[in-house]
Amino acid sequence: QVQLVESGGGLVQAGGSLRLSCAASGGTFSRTAMGWFRQAPGKEREFVSAVSASNWGYSRTSYADSVKGRFTISRDNAKNTVYLQMNSLKPEDTAIYYCAAAFGYGLPSPKPAEYDYWGQGTQVTVSS
Repeated sequence: QVQLVESGGGLVQAGGSLRLSCAASGGTFSRTAMGWFRQAPGKEREFVSAVSASNWGYSRTSYADSVKGRFTISRDNAKNTVYLQMNSLKPEDTAIYYCAAAFGYGLPSPKPAEYDYWGQGTQVTVSS
């Protein structure tokens, strides 16, 4: 069974940056699509970004409109790790950020139901 562990969350002022990491184990990492989702108190879990599997030697990415141009997702298959570089952070980015893994077609889907495994989450707090 695949296990995912997020890290890198913390407290940052508006306009600052953080880099989240998600370390995967127990599966064939290069054949999984990896996604980042976030959930604020009282709100539904929402899509942030995803990167496709590396079946053909390259990956495709997708982003929520709210983070496009500010966040960048990347993966390092040699380290079984996916990253989320977050720049120009805003208070509305405050949430618990979750890493997720999807097998199947390995596309960078924004739909939570298409992901098979989830991490425990890491808190990101952006102050004004």
